[in-house]
Amino acid sequence: KALLPVAGKPMLDHWWGYLSHNRAISEIFIVSNAIQYKHFERWATARGLPVSRVVNSGATAPDRARGVLRDVELGLQKAKQAMGSLDGRDVIVFAGDTLFFKDFDLERILDFRAVKGGSMLLYYGKREADRPSERGMCEVDISTSRVVAFAEKPGAAERGHGFPFVSPLFYILSPEAWGQIPSFNAALLRASPEAGGARGGAFSFGRFVEHAVETLRLPFWGMRMPGAFFLIGSSAGVEEYRQLDACFSRGRSRRAAHEFGLPPTGAVGGAYQPVELRPPISERGVDCRHIQTKTFARVGLMGNPSDGFNGKTIAVTVRNFWASVELWESDQLRLLPHPLYDPSAFSGLADLHFIGRREGYYGGTRLLMATCKRFQELCTTSGIALPRKNFTARYDTNVPRQVGLAGSSAIVASLFQALLEFYDLSTEHIPLEKQPSFILSVEQELGIQAGLQDRVVQVYRGLVYMDFDAEFMKEHGHGRYERMSRRSFEWLAGLPMFIAYESDPSDSGKIHSNVRTRWDSGDKEVHDAMRHFADLAVRARQAIEARDHAMLADLMDENFSTRRNLYGDGCLGQKNLRMIEICQRCGAAAKFPGSGGAVLGLCRPEGPASPTSRAEEPGREAAGGGAGGGASAESVVELAVSCKAVRES
Repeated sequence: KALLPVAGKPMLDHWWGYLSHNRAISEIFIVSNAIQYKHFERWATARGLPVSRVVNSGATAPDRARGVLRDVELGLQKAKQAMGSLDGRDVIVFAGDTLFFKDFDLERILDFRAVKGGSMLLYYGKREADRPSERGMCEVDISTSRVVAFAEKPGAAERGHGFPFVSPLFYILSPEAWGQIPSFNAALLRASPEAGGARGGAFSFGRFVEHAVETLRLPFWGMRMPGAFFLIGSSAGVEEYRQLDACFSRGRSRRAAHEFGLPPTGAVGGAYQPVELRPPISERGVDCRHIQTKTFARVGLMGNPSDGFNGKTIAVTVRNFWASVELWESDQLRLLPHPLYDPSAFSGLADLHFIGRREGYYGGTRLLMATCKRFQELCTTSGIALPRKNFTARYDTNVPRQVGLAGSSAIVASLFQALLEFYDLSTEHIPLEKQPSFILSVEQELGIQAGLQDRVVQVYRGLVYMDFDAEFMKEHGHGRYERMSRRSFEWLAGLPMFIAYESDPSDSGKIHSNVRTRWDSGDKEVHDAMRHFADLAVRARQAIEARDHAMLADLMDENFSTRRNLYGDGCLGQKNLRMIEICQRCGAAAKFPGSGGAVLGLCRPEGPASPTSRAEEPGREAAGGGAGGGASAESVVELAVSCKAVRES
């Protein structure tokens, strides 16, 4: 079956393509039974493999099979004879009649193995159609990728029957692991001499892996396969073969799924994985769906900037401003520059000077590139085997630049969500609470000063309470994040809140000044201030839950005054202070929603007013402005006009 043509060439030719062009693979050996030996010999010599690399197991009938594990031992013996010594060499073992998804990327798997060391296996999530009694079942610590348990074909009452993952026959073995195979086989034969017969079932390779993981406690790492794979086994028929052939013909496996009308969970030759139907399909057989994602800007409602100092904060996303990403499959990976924010052509030096002074030198393309780079690293270190396929991505945004509304992280978060969808990944692969740290790592790589608050609220969306307790974060790698109730969100969305921002801002990343250095050195004033910020967030949560409009406004003013005392007027900047003063003169509470360049205002509850920004919650249109507001209607108009004058100055 390993020589059956799939997409016009034998199954082994697909593996030959993976292996022969990889410099990390030095030698290739094939172990075959005596019945089919000459066929494999002819295949090998036609591709330049010496006859000595094709090993005859001697089995002349299926009921005389020696078992995979004994065949592997025989192959290792022949390898030693041909090569002299195998000291220090790793060994890859896989079944020749198995093909993974067409975009299978061996390079990524070897990269992951290089990072982890030890031995490794591939695995996928168990589906309803999988029968544990016919599979190698395993448990993997998702946070470390360590294989913590393995059971070969467990029965219904046996340990491992309920394990969540299935492992196909693909292993990379360290010398410490494969060196144990001869003694394990010998022990099996001593314990049960008849085990070598009956198709060699006792010598399944998974049984050795179970011994290595459970008894020897050898380090095994797991890499998750996000897509489908296909296996032709003893129970496979013509229809399974036709499906396999079609899935590797004319482009992607999704085209074949579309043509054959496979269900969301398809069974092909005994291995079950989801085959998603996602038309339309182009004439070339490439999936032409356009993935579109959107991430909203955010405002820090209370407690910021303590998110970067193990404090507590409350933040909310606002639907007025957003960044979006559109992504689709393509032959090459392309990151398209934005025509407005990534300019490369100008009418003259004066035009270039104006744009450079106003917009800066960095557009969004660098964010796209850094996100893709870190995504590749994240999947490799997390043991996620991404298929080899490319895409084109472009972005758009209306978030004002450099005013502390988290515009950069909105672009990163949008592309990250698009990549997750493109590669069919979910929170099962990358948990929700770990996603903000990834987004932050992208910006840190680019030298953008930021804390976790923005990324958390943009991932969770809505009204979010965050606790960045140092001990908890050290133990879990993330803080305590809680999306507050819908009723609290709706109440907040009904308050007369507004955002004002500068049209010609300075870089928001400079606002933190030397506070970080003082924090690291144990400065008492800084540590006391950050604890006070955190306490304000706790009290603000209580005010929101009690629907106390006036208390929330007072806490906003206190948040700003604490920040002003800590950072000083010179650091905050005159334009920022001027906007705060206008708000306060009009009777509104005000604070910075981010690092600077904008203010968040809340009219007090004495008189009517209308909000100029609305909160946003996933899956729901934001509530409009409610009644109330300390500034009169005339004061709100004056506020808008005055802020416009500040921006124009």
